[in-house]
Amino acid sequence: MKYLHTMVRVTDLGASLDFYVDKLGLTELRRTESEKGRFTLVFLAAPGDESAQIELTYNWDPETYTGGRNFGHVAYEVDDIYALCRRLMDKGVVINRPPRDGRMAFIRSPDNISIELLQKGGAQAPQEPWASMPNTGVW
Repeated sequence: MKYLHTMVRVTDLGASLDFYVDKLGLTELRRTESEKGRFTLVFLAAPGDESAQIELTYNWDPETYTGGRNFGHVAYEVDDIYALCRRLMDKGVVINRPPRDGRMAFIRSPDNISIELLQKGGAQAPQEPWASMPNTGVW
């Protein structure tokens, strides 16, 4: 397992970039804009250390974040998402967002922190029971 990033939702992308990049000194690594999903993702890291990233998520439609909703998730890259999700389920962990696409799943810690699991090297072929498993709760 490899730590990938921590996601934080932001309400003003310009002000956030001013803080994280111009003031704190982080470097922008990449940016993704989704017209369909109506969001922008900006990945930042300390200069020379891309192994610990922060993902700024800016949702284009205004939203008030309460109850820690602005903190999104911690992400880990895993060797076999299906095997890990099976092991977690066998130990009583709820798979809130199953890996239907063979690439991404979400679980929650006992304190309700969302943890994203991402398949290393790209998606595996969809397979059951994951492909038809619905979401459970929120992630």
